[in-house]
Amino acid sequence: MDQKQIIELLSQVCHPGKGDKSLLELDMVESVEVVGNKVTVTLAFPKHRDPLAEYLIGSARAVIYRNTPADTEIEVKTIVKDKAEAKKKGNVNDLTMDEITNVRHIIGVASGKGGVGKSTVSVNLAVALARLGYKVGLADADVYGPSVPVMTDTEGALPEAMEENGKDVIFPIEKYGVKWMSIGYFAQPGQALIWRGPMACNALKQMILQVRWGELDFLLIDMPPGTGDIHISLVNDIPMEGAVIVTTPQAVALADVEKGVDMFRNEKVGKRIFGLVENMAWFTPEELPQNRYYIFGKDGGVEMAKKYDMPLLGQIPIVQSIRECGDAGEPAALSSRPDGLAFLELAQRLAEETAK
Repeated sequence: MDQKQIIELLSQVCHPGKGDKSLLELDMVESVEVVGNKVTVTLAFPKHRDPLAEYLIGSARAVIYRNTPADTEIEVKTIVKDKAEAKKKGNVNDLTMDEITNVRHIIGVASGKGGVGKSTVSVNLAVALARLGYKVGLADADVYGPSVPVMTDTEGALPEAMEENGKDVIFPIEKYGVKWMSIGYFAQPGQALIWRGPMACNALKQMILQVRWGELDFLLIDMPPGTGDIHISLVNDIPMEGAVIVTTPQAVALADVEKGVDMFRNEKVGKRIFGLVENMAWFTPEELPQNRYYIFGKDGGVEMAKKYDMPLLGQIPIVQSIRECGDAGEPAALSSRPDGLAFLELAQRLAEETAK
């Protein structure tokens, strides 16, 4: 690869907040160096911090990564163009807590492993809380697999970003009475975000701390599965009050729940666990609403809640309509069917726990 080819690749990276103009059109590519198998790109940003800086850095890395040999070393640097001062990649020291000062409860929705329906629970819990009259926002913190745009039928929506009082703010998407924010709103369809841990953490903090949430009763954070860098960054840098843990009755899922519980209750973290949600608790066919089939085991979440002395906030059944509603972007919590009522009961229990 030579310099010209790298520049052509960077022309594919567009800025969602600038009318989808490319980095080249916006004159943001300051320099490109190719020495052996190492590619160094320097992007120029204006004096005020661009709220999509981490997204653009990650996208530049990704397009080079996908189109160069496997042994290529890639470095993306940034500078402040009008001062010609280098900025450390991923520096988010200028972020403040101003935009979340009017949020009463910041609660993470977490799981020890993937595939337990955490995002489904997060989205429906947010909608259910809104149906109960609370002011609600949800931040999609699963930067590698954002699903909120699909589950709320807001794919293609582009949050407005503007400068205000010398700093940039992002305005969330509003639908179903909830304010939504996700990195998925800024990525191209099918685009994989090839980010290292620190870059993902910094992008996530921007997605929460630079968003104009306004006055909220609840800000839910749909956390990625596991207990890695992003989780540590969230609990250390975001004033989370506590978390809700999602699991299935399966033994393998419950084993991973223990890791999540240990992380939040660790003396260095010390966050409250509001309770456990047992998702996929049983299967009920639509034509036989009184029947229950315990496909993944029975009452595993109930026993886990007792073991760790935490409330069981709810048991959500496997109902075909939950999957269909999620795919259609119409959360099941909007309905008055048994699945919708289960999410409303979950929301009521969580509200009661936060009031204690």
